[in-house]
Amino acid sequence: MRVSELARLTGVRPTTVRYYEDIGLLPPARRTSAGYRDFGEEDVERLDFVRAAQGLGMRLDEIAEVLALRDGATRPCDYVRALLRDHVSDIDRRVAGLERLRARLVDLDARADRLQNDSGAGSASCPIIDHVRRT
Repeated sequence: MRVSELARLTGVRPTTVRYYEDIGLLPPARRTSAGYRDFGEEDVERLDFVRAAQGLGMRLDEIAEVLALRDGATRPCDYVRALLRDHVSDIDRRVAGLERLRARLVDLDARADRLQNDSGAGSASCPIIDHVRRT
């Protein structure tokens, strides 16, 4: 099958298929006598695997490592579990940061009326943002 068919079957753009081939996520495609890429069912499976891994939040370099392990006949489950644990930790850090930001925004909103009436603010300024700059 050609690039466009593989792209359609897997829900990616043809440029993505070419890019994944360029960076090694897909092996180099066979070529027809006319020079067109010719992909097979194994490429559909591999691209579906890449998309599933992306759905778990894995980066392309991480996916490449998983594929390298798999291609080397090593089950990559331990590596994948370690990646997933790292991703959970990262998500926990980001959620904590977002919760802190949310609390700050709620606090600013609660004080907005008082801050907007601040006589020290210039007429073209936003006292809410000026308050943040000063703190």
